[in-house]
Amino acid sequence: MEDRQTGVETVNKKGNPLALLPIGVFLALFVGVGVASGDFYVMPAVVGFVIAFAVALCLNPKRKLSDKLAVAARSMGEENIMTMCLIFILAGGFSGAVSAAGGVESTVNLGLSVLPARFAVAGLFVIGCFISLSMGTSMGTIAALAPIAAGISEKTGIEMAICIAAVVCGAMFGDNLSMISDTTIAAARTQGCDMRDKFTENFLIVLPAAVITVGIFLALTWNSSFELREELTFNLWRVLPYLVILVGALVGVNVFVVLLSGTALALVVGIATGAFALAECFQVVAGGIESMYEITVISMLVAGIVGLVREAGGIDWIMGLIRRRVRSERGAEFGVAALVSAVDVATANNTVAIVIAGPIAKEISDEFHVEPKRTASLLDIFASVWQGVIPYGAQLLSAAELTALTPFAIIPYLFYPLLMALSSVGFILLRKRTPR
Repeated sequence: MEDRQTGVETVNKKGNPLALLPIGVFLALFVGVGVASGDFYVMPAVVGFVIAFAVALCLNPKRKLSDKLAVAARSMGEENIMTMCLIFILAGGFSGAVSAAGGVESTVNLGLSVLPARFAVAGLFVIGCFISLSMGTSMGTIAALAPIAAGISEKTGIEMAICIAAVVCGAMFGDNLSMISDTTIAAARTQGCDMRDKFTENFLIVLPAAVITVGIFLALTWNSSFELREELTFNLWRVLPYLVILVGALVGVNVFVVLLSGTALALVVGIATGAFALAECFQVVAGGIESMYEITVISMLVAGIVGLVREAGGIDWIMGLIRRRVRSERGAEFGVAALVSAVDVATANNTVAIVIAGPIAKEISDEFHVEPKRTASLLDIFASVWQGVIPYGAQLLSAAELTALTPFAIIPYLFYPLLMALSSVGFILLRKRTPR
C-alpha cells in the first residue's frame, strides 16, 4: 500500500513501536540534558533533531540508505511543510521590518495610553492580548510589557507576580491566535486548513476564558489605582502594518499577499518616519528572516523524521493504540489534546510540539472525521496552555528574569491558560455533533 504523503510503499502496515525510537531519542536528549544541567536551553532543539534524524535513518536496516533518504526528502517536500516554511520566512521578514520601524514601541504605548487607571492590571492583560495578537510573539510581548508591569507594581503596591502574570496571560492569548504566530502557521498548515477558519474556531473557544480572566484580575485589584506620568509617544503610522496584517488575514486575503504587503508597508513607514534609511531595508528584513531559520530547519527535519517513522510503522502503531481507546469524534479530539500536551511538556516549545504532533493529529482527525480547523485549534490551544504554565518554558523564564521573580511565584496567577484548557474541554464535551 502506498503512503499518501511520501508516495513510497510502506514496509510495515501492522505497526511497529520500535519505529518511534527517533522521537524517543530526541525527547531523552532534550529532557535529559535539561534536567542534568538545570537549563532546558542548553541542548539546542535543532541539534537534538539532527541526532534523531540520524537514528531514523537506521530504521528498516534491510532497506537501502538511498531509499530512506528519498522517503525523508519526499516527506520534507510535502506541500503543507514547504508552505509552512515559506510562511515562517515571510513572517520573519515582516517582524524584522515592523520592529525596526518602531511598530512595537508605538503599539505598546498606544495601548497604555488608553488604559483606565482602575483597570491597571486587567488592562495589562488586555493590552498584552492586543500586542501579542498584532506581533504574533509571546516572547516579544513579555519583553515589551514586563518593565511596565514592574512599574505598575511599584507605584500601586500590587504584588509583582500578579502584574507580570497578567502580561504572560495576555502574551499567550495572541501567541495562540495571531495570524503571524508560528504556532498558528504550524497548526493550520499541518492540518491543511485555512488560517482564517482556524482563527474563527479558536477564538470562539478561548473567548470565554479571556473574558473571565479580565474579571478575575479586576476583582483582585479593584481597590488599586495607577497613573502613568511619563509621556507615552506613539505614531499611528507605525501601528498600521500590524492592523493591515490582522484585517487582511481576517477578511481572507491570501497569507502570502498579506505578509508581503505588510512588510512593504512597514518598510515605507520606517523610511518615512526616519526609523531607518532606504539602504537599510534589506538588512532589517534579513534580520527578521534569520530569526526564523531554526524553526524552519526544525520543521523540515521533523517532517523527514515523521516520514521515516511512518514508513517503518510507527504512525500505524500509534493509530492502532488510539483506535483501541478512542471510539468517537469526541474521543479523537481529547486524543489530539493529550498528544500535543505531552509533547509540549517534554520539549518546552509549543511550535515544536505542534510540528511533531501535527502529522499524527492529522491521521487521527482523518480517521474519526474531525474537521481540520478544529484539530488545528486544539493543537494550538493545548500547546499554548502548557507552554504558558511550565516553569522551564521560555515565557515564564523570561518573565521571571525581567522582574527578579521565580517562575513558581508567577504560576498561581496564570488564570488564562487554565481557563483556556477548561473552556476547550467544555467545548469538546458540550458541542453538538452531527450524526454520521
